[in-house]
Amino acid sequence: MLIHQGEERVFDSLALSKTKFLWDKSVGVPDVCVAVIDGPVDQSHPCFDGANLTWLPTLVSSVADSGSASQHGTHVASIIFGQHNSPVHGIAPHCRGLIVPVFTNGREGGLAPCSQIDLARAITQAVGQGANVINISGGQLTTSAESDQLLANAVRLCQENNVLIVAAAGNDGCDCLHVPAALESVLAVGAMDAQGNPIGFSNWGEVYQNQGILALGENILGAIPGGGTATKTGTSFATPIVSGIVALLLSIQRQRGEKLDPHAIRDALLQSALPCNQPKGLDSRRCLAGTFNIPGAYALITKGEIKPVSNDEPEEVMLQPSEADNTSEQLQPSETIDLSLKQPVSLPSGIGVQAAEAKTSMPSTISRGVNPMMFTPSNAKTPSVTPSGADGDCGCGGGGSMQMVYVLGELGYDFGSQARMDSIIQAIFPNNPPRGIPEDILLNYLSENPYYAQSLIWTVELDATPIYAIVPSGPFAGVVYERLHEFLSDQSVERVSIPGYSGGSIRLMSGQVVPAIIPEVRGMYSWSVEALLDTLMADGTSEGGITRDVLRCRIREVLDRIYYDFRNLGVTPQDRAFNYAATNAYQLSIAISTASENDQVLDTIEVEKSPICRPDSDCYDVKLRFFNPENNQRAKKVYRFTIDVSDVIPVTIGRMRSWSEA
Repeated sequence: MLIHQGEERVFDSLALSKTKFLWDKSVGVPDVCVAVIDGPVDQSHPCFDGANLTWLPTLVSSVADSGSASQHGTHVASIIFGQHNSPVHGIAPHCRGLIVPVFTNGREGGLAPCSQIDLARAITQAVGQGANVINISGGQLTTSAESDQLLANAVRLCQENNVLIVAAAGNDGCDCLHVPAALESVLAVGAMDAQGNPIGFSNWGEVYQNQGILALGENILGAIPGGGTATKTGTSFATPIVSGIVALLLSIQRQRGEKLDPHAIRDALLQSALPCNQPKGLDSRRCLAGTFNIPGAYALITKGEIKPVSNDEPEEVMLQPSEADNTSEQLQPSETIDLSLKQPVSLPSGIGVQAAEAKTSMPSTISRGVNPMMFTPSNAKTPSVTPSGADGDCGCGGGGSMQMVYVLGELGYDFGSQARMDSIIQAIFPNNPPRGIPEDILLNYLSENPYYAQSLIWTVELDATPIYAIVPSGPFAGVVYERLHEFLSDQSVERVSIPGYSGGSIRLMSGQVVPAIIPEVRGMYSWSVEALLDTLMADGTSEGGITRDVLRCRIREVLDRIYYDFRNLGVTPQDRAFNYAATNAYQLSIAISTASENDQVLDTIEVEKSPICRPDSDCYDVKLRFFNPENNQRAKKVYRFTIDVSDVIPVTIGRMRSWSEA
């Protein structure tokens, strides 16, 4: 409790009437890690003095300022990590924290957008650094519980590694959804007021009825950059309350000597949820699965039973002061910070995320001006702006360590700036320069003047969206440029593999910022599906009782699933193993051919840590599981090969093995 000197008022700075119930047992342990994917955080704020926070390098600068992104990120982080000897009592102050900035300042006080791809990167980073809980106070308005495949993969990575994503339900005030809150295995958070009533702006889409919970989202006290405090409203600020409670329950699990299980705590929160207050005529769906029942959730995870709430106990609602003692000028609750995470480049797959803050002066209004293709921090307008925080140069130091990458995609190029593009146009057309350059003319010019290849920014793309910039470096940079030119000149090339080390970022001509890869030339390959199939057929992989045409069709189906359904950023060991397996189509074709002869088709592809591995290696098993669609009673066939990803160029270990399973 925080008592203000000279005043009779006592403020519960945590905003939960039952929080002391958990604080009596734990204020968090360092073994529990919460990642905050948000704006930059002012870690010099007094509330973070003594907090165990680590900044992860992203495409966004870590430097906090007085802008919207830092306002949002600092406020959200303080709700979880604010120390108890400071003006903001965080919910889990002794837990470890990861600060993963993705929001940047935009025009007119708003937030520049972040794409779902960038959000997927941030989630993957957080999992790799040991996060148990990931707080995302933002989302993208969507018509269905679907997302870009890369974001879906990142969420699935969390599920497979028992990491819980807690995400804002959104502030559109409608029967609608946001991603990632609506994605499977995520815990969605809506907003209610201090009386337990759902706030009008909080979304209540159908998916949230089973995986959403209400928490206080009105007048939430938190830190602002520069040392002050403010109260803010929105599902953005209800979300870290839930993340903090999950962290406390995980800490109690650890103190009891149990294995950390964030998804079991998610289930306990949903199962123990209490009905919310429903004024006459209120749509019951606005309550989602219900409101917090902290003692009930605690009883479930410790004793396996739900603790009922007696009549003499205070209601399980959240209380928050309407004012606070500030060390600097305080933002008024009626003021808002419009936060958006929108893809700044107009592309077919451009999607973005916005923060989830709402106007406290009009709590029942719908926050408009949101592009439905944007992922926003749940409160915001979405100006189309260029993200800041990345230089035009590589800067491959990036403030963080280099990371091994093995990525598959299409090869592209970019000029970086209009000035660079104009200089190349004028070099090719010195007398009458046109407005653009046809690709065939550019490639011919590069053939005659290979040194101009370094004037381009070479990119790896997925569905016409750049995801990496290729930055040749070292004594063989010339060889890399030559190979890139060769790949692009071959009209039959559909995909490339680019292994290397990622670090730093590059701004493209559109304003989009992408990570840079220093490529390893010995692992760079290009291919087309048709040429690959021709080679496989010529190698006699179709011997047996199946025709070449059928086998060719089956192999194509598997490759298409690999290239589209399982596409990824090539960062995690599992992704690197999978992508390397996808380049070894000959080995895949053997499994496909054998299974096809038994009238079986591909069911699933899985990548899991290998139980047996040689010393100083990092081994993963790639498993292809086939089944007979005509007869479900027949045993499934599993083919497995092991890949060592300890080096930048993965290698296959041993031979492919197979067995049958029920």
